[in-house]
Amino acid sequence: MTDHIIVERPEAHPGIQVIRFNRPEKKNAITRAMYSAMTEALAAAEDDEAIRSTVFLGTEGCFSAGNDMGDFLAVAMGGGMPREVIDFLYALVRSTKPLVSGVDGLAIGIGATMHFHCDMTIASARSEFRTPFVDLALVPEAASSLIAPRLMGHQRAFAMLAAGEPFSGEEAREAGIVWKLCAPEEVEAAALAAANKLAGKSPEALRIARDLIRGNRGEIIARIDEEARHFSERLRSAEARAAFDAFMRR
Repeated sequence: MTDHIIVERPEAHPGIQVIRFNRPEKKNAITRAMYSAMTEALAAAEDDEAIRSTVFLGTEGCFSAGNDMGDFLAVAMGGGMPREVIDFLYALVRSTKPLVSGVDGLAIGIGATMHFHCDMTIASARSEFRTPFVDLALVPEAASSLIAPRLMGHQRAFAMLAAGEPFSGEEAREAGIVWKLCAPEEVEAAALAAANKLAGKSPEALRIARDLIRGNRGEIIARIDEEARHFSERLRSAEARAAFDAFMRR
């Protein structure tokens, strides 16, 4: 388990597991080891009846800047999305227990799209959700190309996923990515309070209600796989390599 991911079960909140990004010096950029740690934590929650909800948190001023580009490219430039990323996305989709997230500051790339799989997201107004996939000559991931248009309509989904336009906390709330806004210093407490309330509900009734609301997991998994195929093809393209070279020289 990498120190860049902290997994906690707060004594004050029995029934809740917290998965916390802990790499503020790198804006919580996600390495393959961090993906594996989060996947393991989600699997542990599935196997433990005492855990009723999982909360994702970042650090002050930053949820996550997305993939650690050096670590990601070490595998991806061979022509495929790292297995650790796919396994994490599958774990998000297959989770049978509520997922809550608290966002303060930057939420970029998968640091933004993972909230499409959360049931309740609390964010600060100063948060910024951004997905610069096309800017890197890539395509959307995490089934965002399926979920986002359903959630926010074509125009907003296109602005976020294709045009790469940043969404403020308020714009994300209006688009349906975020449930509630609060002050930066209140984000963590509000996310834990939401998860704690869920943990107190009938687990089986909540599971069924959640399944009905979320819909067909197979369709979401299929879109993740389809996006990954396009993503892998794009990684082998000349324009993607040029975009990554320019990014790494910055």
